[in-house]
Amino acid sequence: MFKHDCRILLVEDHPFQLRATQYLLESYGFNQLTATDSAEAALQQMDNASHPFDILLCDQCLPDLPGLELIELASQRGMIKQAILLSSLTSIELDKLKRVACKHGLPLLGYLIKPLKQSDFRNLLTLASL
Repeated sequence: MFKHDCRILLVEDHPFQLRATQYLLESYGFNQLTATDSAEAALQQMDNASHPFDILLCDQCLPDLPGLELIELASQRGMIKQAILLSSLTSIELDKLKRVACKHGLPLLGYLIKPLKQSDFRNLLTLASL
């Protein structure tokens, strides 16, 4: 079951993917959702936040900063508790990124391959919301 009071920061530069992911989150009952279209905007949201975000959902291939680097910056600032990468990279490439994140102690819960499968998305969010 989801904790619907989770504070989620969604970072996705593709307008359709951003809206579709927002819709999925809203359909699951998440109402504390902040959506941005760049790493820069996400960092500004984090700087303005009074509390850390529970989950950072982040595209790996952002134009201004790779998602894993954004997760690292957010984690160093203490502004996120957990993160999930969203990407159209292959599972082999994403597994490599997950190993790098683990090696550096980043709070990466996992990744989701685009286009998002609703069941995979729901499963990872359930883990993140415990």
